[in-house]
Amino acid sequence: MKNKYFIEIAFDGTNYCGWQKQKNGISVQQVINEKLSLKLNESIEVVGAGRTDAGVHAEYFVAHFDTDVEINEDFIQEMNKFLPNDIMFKSIKKVKSDVNARFSAVNRTYQYRILTKKNPFLLNYTYYYFGKLNIESMNNAASILIITSDFTSFSKLHGNSKTNICKVLKAEWTQHDDLIVFTITANRFLRNMVRAIVGTLLEVGKGEISLKDFEKIIETKNRCMASTSAPAKGLFLTGIEYHKTIYK
Repeated sequence: MKNKYFIEIAFDGTNYCGWQKQKNGISVQQVINEKLSLKLNESIEVVGAGRTDAGVHAEYFVAHFDTDVEINEDFIQEMNKFLPNDIMFKSIKKVKSDVNARFSAVNRTYQYRILTKKNPFLLNYTYYYFGKLNIESMNNAASILIITSDFTSFSKLHGNSKTNICKVLKAEWTQHDDLIVFTITANRFLRNMVRAIVGTLLEVGKGEISLKDFEKIIETKNRCMASTSAPAKGLFLTGIEYHKTIYK
């Protein structure tokens, strides 16, 4: 019987077409498959907790894979020498055979990071916005997401989701000096959902749409009514929660 492992991963998404394997570019999943297969001397296919858009980063991502090999914590250091510098394994844990990195997740958390003062060292990791934003108005609009169930207006057009129903548990803007951070936690996310929400909330912060307008955008269930998606480079997956009972 094969062993199943969860690997906790961090990656800089700048040079990748996203997590998911694709024909038109190199993905994080593809690189990890190749490196694990070489290291373990067997064909490995990792299954991720979800998919990220091209250019999106992950401070915390989870994937599972099955192998005949018994693995210990020393494996992390060995793999990190083997992986490219923009992908890192944080830990590895054995889990029960019926656990799935994607479907066993209870919720996920993303952060979107906006810089109000230009900083060339953070160019690939924040969206630089020069101008005033009304954080209070943005938080008032964000609170509406908590009582929203249908997120069609913030879903990628022609996406392949069977349902656009999500349960948002937290949606909040905070400011730390020159850094403005939007944190959102939900049981699931649609493709492009967070970036579409952020782009629309920024319109609220600029005073270009009102709280009522934001509510109407949600009610229309029409992606064309929401604003342009915020740039991918400011988005980070920061947390994924699982029940403790998944581990062996």
